[in-house]
Parts: sequence; structure tokens; C-alpha cells
Amino acid sequence: MLKGVHRGARLHVIDPRRTSSADWGDQWLGLEVGSDISLANGVAKVILDRGLENRTFIEHATLNFDAYRKSVAAYDLARVSRETGVPAEAIERMAVDYATADRAQICWTLGITEHHNAVDNVFALINLSLLTGHVGRYGSGLQPLRGQNNVQGGGDMGALPNKLTGGLDVEDPVARAKFERAWGARIPPRDGWHLTEMFEAMEHGELTSLYVIGENPAQSEADSALTLRRLEKLEFLVVQDIFRTRTAELADVVFPATASWCECEGTVTSSERRVQRVRKAVSPPGSARDDIAILCDLGRRLGHDFGNPSAEEVWDELRALSPFHGGMSYARLEALGGIHWPCPDEDHPGSQYLHGRLWEDPPAQGRKAPFTPVEQAPPVDVLDTEYPIRLTTGRRLDSFNTGVQTGGYESPMRRGETLDLCPADAARLAVAEGENVRVTSRRGSIVAPVRIDSGLRPGLAFMTMHFPGEIDTNVLTIDATDPKSGTAEFKAAAIRVEKLAEKLADKPADKPATRRADKRTTTQPPTGASTE
Repeated sequence: MLKGVHRGARLHVIDPRRTSSADWGDQWLGLEVGSDISLANGVAKVILDRGLENRTFIEHATLNFDAYRKSVAAYDLARVSRETGVPAEAIERMAVDYATADRAQICWTLGITEHHNAVDNVFALINLSLLTGHVGRYGSGLQPLRGQNNVQGGGDMGALPNKLTGGLDVEDPVARAKFERAWGARIPPRDGWHLTEMFEAMEHGELTSLYVIGENPAQSEADSALTLRRLEKLEFLVVQDIFRTRTAELADVVFPATASWCECEGTVTSSERRVQRVRKAVSPPGSARDDIAILCDLGRRLGHDFGNPSAEEVWDELRALSPFHGGMSYARLEALGGIHWPCPDEDHPGSQYLHGRLWEDPPAQGRKAPFTPVEQAPPVDVLDTEYPIRLTTGRRLDSFNTGVQTGGYESPMRRGETLDLCPADAARLAVAEGENVRVTSRRGSIVAPVRIDSGLRPGLAFMTMHFPGEIDTNVLTIDATDPKSGTAEFKAAAIRVEKLAEKLADKPADKPATRRADKRTTTQPPTGASTE
């Protein structure tokens, strides 16, 4: 999604599906799934051909421009239109609007990152912001829209295999030494495994024990049949959560935890880097306990006494180590209603936007931003005569991930899982609304009722992962992963659809599904929802 300000606000929506967001936009660019790099490079070529690049910013603040310009030269409008399915005039209009806007933002979601070349997709967008100078200024920039409320905060706290708290690199000996002195422990000098590497290590017997906190990989990971086999091979599995997920049912030990938004103290960080306080509003039920208390008790059992620190004491230790959070005391967070990092000390007001240093003369710390040339690569799961339809997956507004939380509550907007098809494909297959069909990929098969959606184009189908207890969509998805991020290609599976004799008689596709809530108890693990 590109949003620019040029002779009035203009909104360009890029999505394989024509969703409600497209109805708000000036134009909808319905690209083929997995053709994002081709589109971005084509936009760059239009900008360069018209001389609309921000030459002053490029020369002042960037590196590797000549290599980038050479790499996008092959992406003429005819090629890009053919690869993306987007009309050339729509690509050209968007490119001009973006380049000539006074302020413009590029916003994206999992449609960019859940691909086998996820990081390259993001680089393609970063390149556009550098080409036009739409970065490091108020109202302009790059905005990944997070799927959960504290995804940013989790990464900032060091919940990444290559990062310490505050974005410091694990393989940086200076940064590592700082944390080792504070923690009194040695930190391995190499990056850890990301999620996909962990599951591959389970397959090969290199990873035999797993501790899962607030995740439901048994149902949220691509190729769920393979995921379950790997989880079942583990010698020991611990789950710490607030509802009884499918993953918790596999566990040897379950720790009932607290709901972080209302049952404990702490902080939350939004996509805009605003850190805010979370305050305990109610006591947790039964034997559910705060995550900090669980981890400290476990530490004592393993021979290291962390004491019984409060959430504020843990935060203050973090502030002493993180260059992003030094000035964010609880008192300041409460007084100011939140602070944007980086905020290095208590005299600092916080940073409203990032990368302003690129406009300084010279750029602060002497670091310029590099262009990263990237090339179009199609989805791994190819379409052919046996699997001729592209399945893309996503979310609906009323539900959350694997439905562990939202599935327990009725919503007038909610309906059961369906296979969404365009009218032309439904007619070609001779299937009607509500009719059961068999959906098969190269990994497995499920049965689902059809829903006809005029927002889809021929050859494109859509499903969600919200109801895995009823229809496990991730049986179909492919675990082909991006080597840099470890993200699976949830957005691009190849499927075939086969007509069945029976129809869905007593639960029409447009009827809200009702599901019984999983009760939190004093003896069973309360457990939260799954991954993005």
C-alpha cells in the first residue's frame, strides 16, 4: 500500500484481492501473488526514466545507487505489466504520484513478508524510499504494519536469534561483553537459530527440547502435518501460555501464565516505536502466574537465583543495557503517555521518527543508507495442470490467528472457514456457494465449503488459518522459507479444487460459526494465541 500527498491525498492499494481497503483508494493494483519485486523495480524504472528521483538526497545520503539503477533497467512497463498483471498505466500513475508527493509512506503487511524471498521484498520497498527521499522526514517513511500489538516490543527486547536487547548484534564482541558483565554469564558468540532452523533441527535430531511461550506452532506453522511430526519427535516440550492450545496438548509440562494486557505489569511497544505502560487491572485466575515469576522460579530450580524482581526492576535493568530505552523510566512513560525510541537518557524527549540523521550534513555517524538491488523470483510452489489455482492465505477482521482466543466468542461478523473463489472459477468448477469441495496441495488435502468472492480474480483462491480445529488450512501451505528471515511462504500455495457429492446442508458459508470457549482453569494451562 502506497500513500502519498500530491495535489491532495492519494492512496494506491496493492493487493492480489480487491478488499474493502481498495474501495477507499484512488486505484487498486491487483498484482499476481509473489510479483512484488517486479512491481517495485518497475516503479523505480518509471521514476528514473522521468527524472523524478531525488538526486540531492541520493548523492548526500545513499550508497550503491549506480548498481541499483542498472539492476532496475530491465524492468520496463511491458515486462512488469506481464509479470504482475497490473496495467502499465496504473503502475506509471502510482510511480509519479509517489515520486512527486511532498510526503509519502509505504505501508506493508504479511503479504510482503510471508514469502520465500521476504527480505528481498522489503529491500525492494526500501530502495523506493531511498530513490525518492521519502525517509527520515516527518510524514514520510516506511511502515510495516504489525499483526499483533507487541511484535515490535518483542524484537526490541532481544527475542530475535541475532539480536540482544535494544537491537545490538549478538556477534558484536563489544555489545556482548556489556551484557555478559551485567548478567554474569557467557553469551554464545554466534547468532542462534530462527524458527524455521529450529524446526529443521528437530527433524535432524539436533534440537530435542523446546520451550514455547505464547505461541501455537502446532497450528500456525506452514505444512502443519510436517510441523506436528517434528513436535512429536521432541524428547521434552514445555508450553507457557494462557489457553490450552493444540501445542499445549502435546507438551510434557504446561505453565499457566497471565494475560499480559490486563493481569500483570509491564510495557508494550507499537509499530511506531511508542513504548507505553501496561498496568495490572485484574488478578489472574487459579494457578496462573506472571511470566517473570515463572521464569525466576525456573531459574532457581536450575541453579541460578534471580531473586523476585518486579516488572519495573526488570525494566530498569533493561534500560541500563539498551541504547534505545535508557531514558524511559516508568515515571516518564506514565507522565508523557508513552515515548518513542530511541530515547537514550532522561533528558531526551524520544524520537518522533527514525533516520533523520540521513538529512544531516554529513549523515550522523557517517553512515549512509545502501541501495540493495534485488531480482524478481516467482513462488516456489509452481502452478501446473495438476495444481492450477494459486491459494493465498490471510486474516479476517473478526478473528485472530489460529482462533485460540477469538474462536471462543461469537461475533456477528464471523463465519466458519471457507474456500473463497471468484465467480468465474466457481462456474468453471460447477460448484455453488456453501458446497463442500476437496482442496489439495502437494502436501495434503482438506474439505471446505465454497464461498464466492467477486474481489478475487480467476485463478486465485483465499483461506484463513482461524479455524484449524475444523479446517486446517496449513495442511496446504508450503514451508519453503526465506533464508534470511526464516519466514515461510504462507501466501503462495498451488492447489486443485475437486467437486464432491455432498453439500454443506446445515451450516451455510455465510452463517456465523459458534465455537465453545476453552475455559481457563486452576489446573489446566491457560494459553494465549498463536504466532503471526
